[in-house]
Amino acid sequence: MLAQGRESNESSASKPQLQIRVAALDTQTWIQNVLSNFDQFLINHAACERKASATAIQFVVRFPDRPELVDPMLRLAKEELHHFHEVMRLIQKRGLRLISDERDPYINALLVLARNGRNENFLDRLLIFGIAEARGTERFGLVGKHIQDEVLANFYQNLSAAEDRHHRIFLDLAFLYFSENEIRSRLDVLVASEAKIVKGLPIRAAVH
Repeated sequence: MLAQGRESNESSASKPQLQIRVAALDTQTWIQNVLSNFDQFLINHAACERKASATAIQFVVRFPDRPELVDPMLRLAKEELHHFHEVMRLIQKRGLRLISDERDPYINALLVLARNGRNENFLDRLLIFGIAEARGTERFGLVGKHIQDEVLANFYQNLSAAEDRHHRIFLDLAFLYFSENEIRSRLDVLVASEAKIVKGLPIRAAVH
């Protein structure tokens, strides 16, 4: 699906704000798998939150010539780490343990799409991780809607809202460095590619 934009109401000079709409693919099969293997899903979820925190920090380190990244990315890293802590509490409460680190086939496939060239790679990474957050918005929203436990339902509904905020952080940062046409054009390509990646991956009890 194409990226959709809406004009900011703050002022006529404000930059447009894009909202990424990822395609809803095999949602019923995915949520049934998650609910049937929720312990496995929790362990994967914890890994995703930890890696998201590390990714935000990596942006600051990888692009030291972009000082505007520092504050929003470090705030994002702290929030993702807090989410990791919250999921770890759920894991410990259930008597579970983390497993050895595994590569995320979804993120790895997305990163293959990132172009060479410093500016091109920078834009693509911002958009790729924005897309991943948008997918998290959809997936956590499904868990919050379908899980029977009221506490967990509220937890995942709140996480879905947080993921929605996070994807906007990446897009807002892109607008600091690139034109609207450049962002929209590349985003539409990446969103379409992301849908193909999701279709090609096996459905499992995992965030991605």
